[in-house]
Formats: sequence, structure tokens, C-alpha cells
Amino acid sequence: MTDPEYMDRAEAALAAIERSCDRINDATDADIDNQRVGGMITITFRNRSQLIVNLQPPLREIWLAAKSGGYHYRHDGRAWVDTKTGEELFGNLSREATAQAGQPLQFVAG
Repeated sequence: MTDPEYMDRAEAALAAIERSCDRINDATDADIDNQRVGGMITITFRNRSQLIVNLQPPLREIWLAAKSGGYHYRHDGRAWVDTKTGEELFGNLSREATAQAGQPLQFVAG
């Protein structure tokens, strides 16, 4: 993957995360706050816990920091997958957000 391809795919993923946050706030009472600064999104929950998603252009990865640990994702041509577990970014983000919010939350790539 070239640098421009990485940036296009990574920016699309961040935009999808932002749209998911907006949809979650419209559809649930989760009341999550998302703030984007450059290539980083911080998602803050009512209990003040956070998820941080940030781009790592030199490695062509997206990183997720959660209470359960840190995850690194590379695009495999179809999706962003964790370099250790093979889990997909949006599925893992949904699981982590659900755990931190205390209610089911779903993040989607599209």
C-alpha cells in the first residue's frame, strides 16, 4: 500500500468512527463525547474512561488504546485487522466501547 492509499483508507476509518459516535448519540443515551485532533480521535464516556484511536503513518497502522490494552491495525486489502489477534478494528472498537460504556454500542466501517 502506498502512503496516499494508507492516508485515504485511514482517514475513511476515522470519518466512520466519527459518524458512528454521532449515530450512537442519536440512537442511545450513551452520551459519548468524541474529539478529533489531526489523526487522533478521543472518545470519552460518562464514567470519564476513554478510547483513543490514532493514525501511525510511518507504520501504516491505526492504533487503539483502551482500558484492556493497546491494539495495532493494518489494512489487509479489505479491512483494518489487529496485527496480533486478526480482529477487525470496528468489531474490537464496538467491544471495547460496550465494556467502557456499560451498554451495547456498535461502531461500523460504512
